Amino acid sequence: MTKQPLSLVLAAPRGFCAGVDRAIKIVEMAIEKWGAPIYVRHEIVHNKFVVDSLREQGAIFVEELEECPDDRPVIFSAHGVPKAVPAEAAKREMIYVDATCPLVSKVHIEAERHHANGLQMVMIGHEGHPETIGTMGQLPDGEVLLVETVEDVAKITPRDPERLAFITQTTLSVDDTIDIVAALKDRFPAIIGPHKEDICYATTNRQEAVKAIAPKVDALLVIGAPNSSNSRRLVEVGASNGCAYSQLVGRADEIDWRALDGAKAVGITAGASAPEVLINEVIQAFKDRYDVTVDMVETAKENVEFKVPRVLREPA
Repeated sequence: MTKQPLSLVLAAPRGFCAGVDRAIKIVEMAIEKWGAPIYVRHEIVHNKFVVDSLREQGAIFVEELEECPDDRPVIFSAHGVPKAVPAEAAKREMIYVDATCPLVSKVHIEAERHHANGLQMVMIGHEGHPETIGTMGQLPDGEVLLVETVEDVAKITPRDPERLAFITQTTLSVDDTIDIVAALKDRFPAIIGPHKEDICYATTNRQEAVKAIAPKVDALLVIGAPNSSNSRRLVEVGASNGCAYSQLVGRADEIDWRALDGAKAVGITAGASAPEVLINEVIQAFKDRYDVTVDMVETAKENVEFKVPRVLREPA
Protein backbone atom coordinates (compact mmCIF):
# COMPACT_ATOMS: atom_id res chain seq x y z
CA MET A 1 0.00 0.00 0.00
CA THR A 2 1.30 3.45 -0.91
CA LYS A 3 2.04 5.61 2.11
CA GLN A 4 0.48 9.06 2.32
CA PRO A 5 2.97 11.93 2.05
CA LEU A 6 3.51 13.92 5.25
CA SER A 7 5.77 16.82 6.14
CA LEU A 8 7.33 16.66 9.62
CA VAL A 9 8.46 20.07 10.80
CA LEU A 10 11.00 19.85 13.65
CA ALA A 11 11.31 22.84 15.96
CA ALA A 12 14.82 23.78 17.03
CA PRO A 13 15.92 24.24 19.73
CA ARG A 14 14.02 21.36 21.37
CA GLY A 15 14.67 18.76 24.05
CA PHE A 16 17.38 18.79 26.71
CA CYS A 17 18.61 22.09 28.11
CA ALA A 18 21.94 22.63 29.90
CA GLY A 19 20.36 22.44 33.38
CA VAL A 20 18.71 19.08 32.66
CA ASP A 21 21.87 17.72 31.04
CA ARG A 22 23.88 18.74 34.13
CA ALA A 23 21.36 17.23 36.58
CA ILE A 24 21.38 13.83 34.82
CA LYS A 25 25.19 13.88 34.67
CA ILE A 26 25.29 14.59 38.42
CA VAL A 27 23.28 11.43 39.19
CA GLU A 28 25.36 9.30 36.82
CA MET A 29 28.66 10.64 38.20
CA ALA A 30 27.47 10.16 41.79
CA ILE A 31 26.65 6.50 41.10
CA GLU A 32 30.07 6.11 39.48
CA LYS A 33 31.84 7.77 42.43
CA TRP A 34 29.99 6.32 45.43
CA GLY A 35 28.34 3.23 43.94
CA ALA A 36 24.66 2.29 44.11
CA PRO A 37 22.31 3.10 45.61
CA ILE A 38 22.24 6.88 45.36
CA TYR A 39 19.12 8.61 46.68
CA VAL A 40 17.48 11.42 44.71
CA ARG A 41 14.95 13.70 46.38
CA HIS A 42 12.13 14.14 43.87
CA GLU A 43 12.42 13.20 40.18
CA ILE A 44 15.77 14.62 39.06
CA VAL A 45 13.96 16.02 35.99
CA HIS A 46 10.34 15.57 34.94
CA ASN A 47 10.63 12.72 32.47
CA LYS A 48 9.70 9.09 33.15
CA PHE A 49 12.10 7.68 30.56
CA VAL A 50 15.05 9.52 32.15
CA VAL A 51 14.01 8.62 35.70
CA ASP A 52 13.54 4.92 34.81
CA SER A 53 16.93 4.85 33.10
CA LEU A 54 18.66 6.30 36.18
CA ARG A 55 16.73 3.91 38.43
CA GLU A 56 18.17 1.01 36.44
CA GLN A 57 21.66 2.40 37.08
CA GLY A 58 21.10 2.49 40.86
CA ALA A 59 19.23 5.69 41.72
CA ILE A 60 16.41 5.50 44.28
CA PHE A 61 13.86 8.32 43.97
CA VAL A 62 12.10 9.57 47.09
CA GLU A 63 9.93 12.59 47.85
CA GLU A 64 11.33 13.55 51.26
CA LEU A 65 14.74 13.54 52.91
CA GLU A 66 13.38 11.47 55.81
CA GLU A 67 13.09 8.52 53.38
CA CYS A 68 16.88 8.53 52.88
CA PRO A 69 19.35 6.72 55.14
CA ASP A 70 22.15 8.80 56.71
CA ASP A 71 24.94 6.71 55.19
CA ARG A 72 24.10 7.07 51.47
CA PRO A 73 24.57 10.17 49.28
CA VAL A 74 21.47 12.13 48.29
CA ILE A 75 20.97 14.44 45.32
CA PHE A 76 18.52 17.34 45.20
CA SER A 77 16.60 17.68 41.92
CA ALA A 78 17.14 20.28 39.19
CA HIS A 79 14.01 22.15 40.35
CA GLY A 80 15.64 23.29 43.60
CA VAL A 81 14.70 22.69 47.24
CA PRO A 82 13.71 24.84 50.22
CA LYS A 83 16.65 25.93 52.40
CA ALA A 84 15.46 23.64 55.18
CA VAL A 85 16.36 20.52 53.10
CA PRO A 86 20.16 20.98 52.79
CA ALA A 87 20.17 22.30 56.37
CA GLU A 88 18.61 19.02 57.57
CA ALA A 89 21.01 16.96 55.42
CA ALA A 90 23.99 18.81 56.95
CA LYS A 91 22.58 18.26 60.44
CA ARG A 92 22.39 14.52 59.70
CA GLU A 93 25.97 14.65 58.33
CA MET A 94 24.83 13.25 55.00
CA ILE A 95 26.76 13.52 51.76
CA TYR A 96 24.53 15.60 49.50
CA VAL A 97 24.86 17.12 46.03
CA ASP A 98 22.63 19.95 44.87
CA ALA A 99 21.62 19.51 41.21
CA THR A 100 19.51 22.69 41.20
CA CYS A 101 19.71 24.30 37.76
CA PRO A 102 22.04 27.33 37.99
CA LEU A 103 19.31 29.50 36.43
CA VAL A 104 16.93 28.50 39.25
CA SER A 105 19.72 29.22 41.76
CA LYS A 106 19.99 32.70 40.19
CA VAL A 107 16.34 33.32 41.13
CA HIS A 108 17.02 32.06 44.69
CA ILE A 109 19.95 34.50 45.06
CA GLU A 110 17.80 37.32 43.68
CA ALA A 111 15.06 36.61 46.23
CA GLU A 112 17.56 36.56 49.09
CA ARG A 113 19.13 39.83 47.96
CA HIS A 114 15.76 41.61 47.85
CA HIS A 115 14.83 40.11 51.24
CA ALA A 116 18.10 41.40 52.71
CA ASN A 117 17.12 44.87 51.43
CA GLY A 118 13.81 44.65 53.29
CA LEU A 119 11.59 43.89 50.30
CA GLN A 120 8.73 41.40 50.27
CA MET A 121 8.70 39.12 47.21
CA VAL A 122 5.93 38.33 44.75
CA MET A 123 6.54 35.10 42.87
CA ILE A 124 4.86 34.37 39.54
CA GLY A 125 4.62 30.59 39.43
CA HIS A 126 2.50 27.45 39.67
CA GLU A 127 1.37 26.46 43.14
CA GLY A 128 2.70 23.05 44.16
CA HIS A 129 5.38 22.87 41.45
CA PRO A 130 8.71 21.75 42.98
CA GLU A 131 10.52 24.81 41.62
CA THR A 132 7.97 27.16 43.19
CA ILE A 133 8.15 25.30 46.51
CA GLY A 134 11.96 25.44 46.41
CA THR A 135 12.11 29.14 45.57
CA MET A 136 9.51 30.19 48.14
CA GLY A 137 11.38 28.04 50.67
CA GLN A 138 14.49 30.24 50.39
CA LEU A 139 12.82 32.87 52.56
CA PRO A 140 10.84 32.80 55.83
CA ASP A 141 7.09 32.11 55.70
CA GLY A 142 5.07 35.10 54.50
CA GLU A 143 8.00 36.72 52.70
CA VAL A 144 6.95 35.38 49.28
CA LEU A 145 3.43 35.95 47.90
CA LEU A 146 2.48 33.62 45.04
CA VAL A 147 0.48 34.72 41.99
CA GLU A 148 -0.49 32.37 39.16
CA THR A 149 -2.75 34.62 37.08
CA VAL A 150 -3.50 38.28 36.33
CA GLU A 151 -6.59 37.89 38.57
CA ASP A 152 -4.39 36.82 41.50
CA VAL A 153 -2.56 40.16 41.40
CA ALA A 154 -5.71 41.93 42.62
CA LYS A 155 -6.05 39.51 45.58
CA ILE A 156 -2.65 39.77 47.27
CA THR A 157 -2.15 41.98 50.32
CA PRO A 158 1.53 42.89 50.75
CA ARG A 159 2.54 44.49 54.03
CA ASP A 160 3.96 47.54 52.20
CA PRO A 161 3.03 48.13 48.52
CA GLU A 162 6.05 50.44 48.20
CA ARG A 163 8.54 47.71 49.24
CA LEU A 164 8.04 44.87 46.75
CA ALA A 165 10.04 42.93 44.18
CA PHE A 166 8.96 40.12 41.85
CA ILE A 167 10.56 36.91 40.60
CA THR A 168 9.23 34.20 38.32
CA GLN A 169 9.39 30.43 37.90
CA THR A 170 11.87 29.72 35.09
CA THR A 171 9.54 27.52 32.99
CA LEU A 172 6.50 29.76 32.49
CA SER A 173 4.84 30.94 29.28
CA VAL A 174 6.66 34.09 28.22
CA ASP A 175 3.44 35.67 26.87
CA ASP A 176 1.32 34.89 29.96
CA THR A 177 4.04 36.22 32.25
CA ILE A 178 4.18 39.53 30.37
CA ASP A 179 0.49 40.12 31.24
CA ILE A 180 1.00 39.24 34.92
CA VAL A 181 4.06 41.51 35.17
CA ALA A 182 2.05 44.34 33.57
CA ALA A 183 -0.72 43.83 36.16
CA LEU A 184 1.82 43.88 39.01
CA LYS A 185 3.41 47.10 37.73
CA ASP A 186 -0.01 48.67 37.25
CA ARG A 187 -1.11 47.90 40.82
CA PHE A 188 2.32 48.37 42.46
CA PRO A 189 4.22 51.02 40.44
CA ALA A 190 7.24 50.83 42.80
CA ILE A 191 7.71 47.05 42.38
CA ILE A 192 11.23 46.01 41.38
CA GLY A 193 11.79 43.39 38.67
CA PRO A 194 14.75 41.12 37.91
CA HIS A 195 17.91 42.60 36.36
CA LYS A 196 17.60 39.90 33.71
CA GLU A 197 14.50 37.90 32.77
CA ASP A 198 13.92 34.97 35.19
CA ILE A 199 12.33 32.75 32.54
CA CYS A 200 15.29 30.69 31.36
CA TYR A 201 16.86 30.87 27.91
CA ALA A 202 15.79 27.29 27.08
CA THR A 203 12.12 27.89 27.92
CA THR A 204 12.12 31.11 25.85
CA ASN A 205 13.94 29.52 22.89
CA ARG A 206 11.64 26.48 22.75
CA GLN A 207 8.55 28.70 22.89
CA GLU A 208 9.90 30.95 20.09
CA ALA A 209 10.58 27.89 17.92
CA VAL A 210 7.00 26.65 18.44
CA LYS A 211 5.64 30.10 17.52
CA ALA A 212 7.62 29.88 14.27
CA ILE A 213 6.23 26.47 13.23
CA ALA A 214 2.68 26.56 14.67
CA PRO A 215 1.09 28.51 11.77
CA LYS A 216 2.74 26.15 9.24
CA VAL A 217 1.42 22.83 10.58
CA ASP A 218 -1.97 21.10 10.96
CA ALA A 219 -0.95 19.49 14.25
CA LEU A 220 1.78 19.90 16.87
CA LEU A 221 3.12 17.13 19.09
CA VAL A 222 5.12 18.15 22.17
CA ILE A 223 7.19 15.29 23.55
CA GLY A 224 7.30 15.61 27.32
CA ALA A 225 5.86 14.50 30.64
CA PRO A 226 2.48 15.62 32.06
CA ASN A 227 4.25 17.02 35.15
CA SER A 228 6.74 19.01 33.05
CA SER A 229 5.79 22.68 33.29
CA ASN A 230 7.86 23.79 30.30
CA SER A 231 6.42 20.99 28.10
CA ARG A 232 2.83 21.91 28.96
CA ARG A 233 3.58 25.56 28.17
CA LEU A 234 4.76 24.50 24.69
CA VAL A 235 1.36 22.87 24.06
CA GLU A 236 -0.35 26.13 25.07
CA VAL A 237 1.98 28.22 22.90
CA GLY A 238 1.22 25.99 19.90
CA ALA A 239 -2.54 26.30 20.45
CA SER A 240 -2.42 30.08 20.89
CA ASN A 241 -0.30 30.58 17.75
CA GLY A 242 -2.57 29.08 15.15
CA CYS A 243 -2.19 25.30 15.56
CA ALA A 244 -5.62 23.69 15.75
CA TYR A 245 -4.37 20.41 17.28
CA SER A 246 -1.60 20.81 19.91
CA GLN A 247 -0.96 17.78 22.13
CA LEU A 248 1.49 16.49 24.73
CA VAL A 249 2.79 12.94 24.24
CA GLY A 250 5.18 11.03 26.49
CA ARG A 251 6.48 8.88 23.66
CA ALA A 252 5.47 7.34 20.30
CA ASP A 253 2.96 4.83 21.67
CA GLU A 254 0.83 7.69 23.03
CA ILE A 255 0.20 9.32 19.63
CA ASP A 256 -3.48 9.43 18.67
CA TRP A 257 -3.12 8.57 14.97
CA ARG A 258 -6.85 9.01 14.25
CA ALA A 259 -6.62 12.64 15.35
CA LEU A 260 -3.91 13.17 12.72
CA ASP A 261 -6.02 11.84 9.81
CA GLY A 262 -5.85 14.26 6.90
CA ALA A 263 -2.87 16.20 8.30
CA LYS A 264 -0.41 17.30 5.64
CA ALA A 265 2.16 18.79 8.04
CA VAL A 266 2.88 17.89 11.68
CA GLY A 267 5.17 19.89 13.95
CA ILE A 268 7.34 18.17 16.53
CA THR A 269 9.10 19.66 19.52
CA ALA A 270 10.14 18.45 22.96
CA GLY A 271 10.25 19.89 26.44
CA ALA A 272 13.59 20.65 28.09
CA SER A 273 13.62 17.34 30.01
CA ALA A 274 12.80 15.07 27.03
CA PRO A 275 15.78 13.16 25.59
CA GLU A 276 16.56 13.05 21.85
CA VAL A 277 15.98 9.27 21.81
CA LEU A 278 12.24 9.88 22.37
CA ILE A 279 12.15 12.48 19.59
CA ASN A 280 13.79 10.00 17.22
CA GLU A 281 11.31 7.32 18.31
CA VAL A 282 8.39 9.61 17.37
CA ILE A 283 9.96 10.48 13.99
CA GLN A 284 10.44 6.77 13.26
CA ALA A 285 6.80 6.05 14.15
CA PHE A 286 5.74 8.60 11.51
CA LYS A 287 8.13 7.09 8.96
CA ASP A 288 6.55 3.68 9.58
CA ARG A 289 3.13 5.07 8.62
CA TYR A 290 3.77 7.89 6.14
CA ASP A 291 6.05 8.89 3.30
CA VAL A 292 7.84 11.47 5.44
CA THR A 293 9.74 14.61 4.49
CA VAL A 294 11.60 16.14 7.44
CA ASP A 295 12.20 19.90 7.65
CA MET A 296 13.77 21.79 10.52
CA VAL A 297 12.95 25.32 11.60
CA GLU A 298 15.74 26.70 13.81
CA THR A 299 15.14 29.99 15.61
CA ALA A 300 18.20 30.01 17.92
CA LYS A 301 21.47 28.18 18.53
CA GLU A 302 22.30 27.00 22.05
CA ASN A 303 25.81 26.41 23.33
CA VAL A 304 25.25 26.76 27.08
CA GLU A 305 27.00 24.31 29.38
CA PHE A 306 26.97 24.17 33.18
CA LYS A 307 29.73 22.52 35.20
CA VAL A 308 28.89 19.76 37.64
CA PRO A 309 29.73 20.44 41.34
CA ARG A 310 33.39 20.12 42.29
CA VAL A 311 32.74 17.21 44.69
CA LEU A 312 31.95 15.02 41.65
CA ARG A 313 35.04 16.10 39.74
CA GLU A 314 37.34 15.11 42.61
CA PRO A 315 38.45 11.50 43.12
CA ALA A 316 36.53 9.43 45.70
